[in-house]
Amino acid sequence: MKPIRFIEEQVEVMFREAPLLEKKPGCPDGFNWRGEIFQITEVLAEWHDYGRRGRYARNMRETHASTAERRGSWGVGKDYYRVNTNAQRVFDLYYDRAPRSVDHRKGNWFLFQELET
Repeated sequence: MKPIRFIEEQVEVMFREAPLLEKKPGCPDGFNWRGEIFQITEVLAEWHDYGRRGRYARNMRETHASTAERRGSWGVGKDYYRVNTNAQRVFDLYYDRAPRSVDHRKGNWFLFQELET
């Protein structure tokens, strides 16, 4: 699939049932983008990037770093989902596991791009 529009905007997501793990919530059931509600009808692909970058790449022993890259570590990484929606539009969205601040420790969801169908 070929990207047709780069978006990179934070979105509000919806789950029918609350995720068991807040740092690994899984794919949502829908999202609100610019006031329009999209229901996710199908997950087309899923991938994860738990690579540590910048100063985070140097603050862990090699043996722990390789495990963290496979499974993730607290506050590092992104979970990506390519989804089809009820509007017959395909999007990539991701959950950024990085906390915004000490008071806001959960990650945030972003709509990354729209793809041709």
